[in-house]
Amino acid sequence: MRLKMFFSWLMLAASGGQAMAENTAHKDEGVIVIAHRGASGYRPEHTLLSYKLGLEQGADYIEPDLVMTKDGHLIARHDIYLSQTTDVAEHPEFASKRRKVRGREDWYVFDFTLAEIKTLRAVQPRHGRGQAYDGLESIPTFDEIIAMMKAARSRGHSAGLYVEIKRPELFIRQGLDPTASLLKGFAEIIEAGIPLYFQCFNAEYLISLRGRTDAELIWLIEGKKDAITKLYKLAAPLQLYAEHVDGIGINKALLLGPKGKPSGIVKDAHNLGLKVHIWTVRNDQVPGKIKTVDEELKFLFSQGVDGVFTDFPDTAIQARRSFNLLSAGPKEME
Repeated sequence: MRLKMFFSWLMLAASGGQAMAENTAHKDEGVIVIAHRGASGYRPEHTLLSYKLGLEQGADYIEPDLVMTKDGHLIARHDIYLSQTTDVAEHPEFASKRRKVRGREDWYVFDFTLAEIKTLRAVQPRHGRGQAYDGLESIPTFDEIIAMMKAARSRGHSAGLYVEIKRPELFIRQGLDPTASLLKGFAEIIEAGIPLYFQCFNAEYLISLRGRTDAELIWLIEGKKDAITKLYKLAAPLQLYAEHVDGIGINKALLLGPKGKPSGIVKDAHNLGLKVHIWTVRNDQVPGKIKTVDEELKFLFSQGVDGVFTDFPDTAIQARRSFNLLSAGPKEME
């Protein structure tokens, strides 16, 4: 992006002219494989077990979703409620914390201190996936995830972090602004030489960090389903934030246009200088008209996407390897 050099200059000036560590995610080429909530197809999501397996399987990036506790600590959970991914229901000491928020009765992360969260254990939320690892691990903090990635890097792993903050506007309304903690963590990650993306559905919050971090900024887009065609389409034009972000992370349904043809969103995004990352590919949840997950992945690669989020990193890496070999042609393979 043409604003990137300008903001990098501002950050250099703010540091007193001293050279800052470079975020090597800027240099990503080809399709990256992002371990969605870790290797969450095999382990309870957002646990160190899940993240470490993603690293072992060769994922290019590990994705932690972050939420904030009552006492201001960032922890890894996909949702603000706790019932589906932890054993909180088995803790009678927390029964009184169960309450209704926007129509959902549950236990909410912002009602718990970090010490209380650490007494919970992670469980597999998806029926049909193995539960052998349920109850083995506590909920990791952002600091613990960074420490894990630093240790992995010291052992030769080159994978990066692909961080998401969930519902920042909700936490801010409750006096729990995650910004300072995020920026501190981002600086530590980049200084350690770990590639970094930062993603958020809230585009206004996302771009509020432009110029305050060198993380690659990715605007998450779900789109909206057309009542007549049943196809997904953009709720806002890509041009709205294109000058302020480095890429988009989109619902894979947005790739399809009428009659099953490509919607053109990848080409449109690339013309605006944006990377395109797709979510989410799952071995056990293949779209109806596609026979296998390998077929789905190769379709995504053929559309020119720059990255895929997957619960099963090993499958995506194997499909990428096969796709690249087929795409290379005889001369490149010699």
